[in-house]
Amino acid sequence: MADLTLSCFPRPTLLLMDSFLPIAYVQDQFLPFSEAKLSIATHALHYGTAAIGGLRGLPDPQNPNQILLFRLERHCLRLSQSARFLHYDLPSSTIKQRIVEFIHKNRPSRPFYIRPLVYTSGLGIAPRLHQVEKSLLIYGLEMDDYLSPTGVNCRISSWQRQADNSMPLRGKITAAYIASALAKTEAAESGFDEAIMLNAQGKVSEASGMNVFVVRNGQLITPGFDQDILEGITRDSVLTIARDLGIPTIERPVDKTELFIADEVFLTGTAAKVAPVKRIENYELPADRPITDQLRAKLIAITEKRDPQYQDWVDTIAFE
Repeated sequence: MADLTLSCFPRPTLLLMDSFLPIAYVQDQFLPFSEAKLSIATHALHYGTAAIGGLRGLPDPQNPNQILLFRLERHCLRLSQSARFLHYDLPSSTIKQRIVEFIHKNRPSRPFYIRPLVYTSGLGIAPRLHQVEKSLLIYGLEMDDYLSPTGVNCRISSWQRQADNSMPLRGKITAAYIASALAKTEAAESGFDEAIMLNAQGKVSEASGMNVFVVRNGQLITPGFDQDILEGITRDSVLTIARDLGIPTIERPVDKTELFIADEVFLTGTAAKVAPVKRIENYELPADRPITDQLRAKLIAITEKRDPQYQDWVDTIAFE
């Protein structure tokens, strides 16, 4: 019988294969990325029973023999908590250990993105979380800006953000990303870069994979956790930075119409970092974005470990 296996990393449409880091971690071992394969009967492939993480790293600009990772502990904790929704007890310390080993195996030379994923690795056709094997895999790829730093155009999606009583939105569960995928493609096929989704109450929730921030009259506003958002780590970082800079912040429901008359709108996420929005639907936003630019510059300085106030947000991985 033919070997019915499927690479767990199919060739993407926008990224070249050689942009992937050469070593992956899968099925409790490190091996070449090209050899990382899963069975086509893998439970998570059929039922979305997996949870993803994602964190940024880059070679230390001051020391090429060191790698800087942004908020590693927080990312590992969130993935560990997401795993609990899958009935998988995976300590954050274990995730951190594997990521550090992964960095040593790959020794990245350019800015990169790490994708750890916990998933139901057993084989079977029953949609369940009990009595099915779970595993951790990790891969990575070189990555610069996910969205244009000069600004993106957004549309209001016709696809609604799921509610927390329909699936655990505080975990990055892969099944939830079907709505994100539908919204992103709808936006792209109608001439926009990104989508903004509303929740069941008609309030702004988030973009396809990013949190949304609005600036009005010098105040930084973002939907709270009660608006069916993901508890974004970059979101938390931006709120902390803004408060430390003396920028008034508030977490509250945001109406769609507020986006059209905002002074500034930007998106945040691990891949996107801080991405300014130029236009929403047919409403052009002001080109002057003082708060967005200030927060973006500050976040970049922090990730490069150039800001002593936030040294504890950056882990240093040194090579021998």
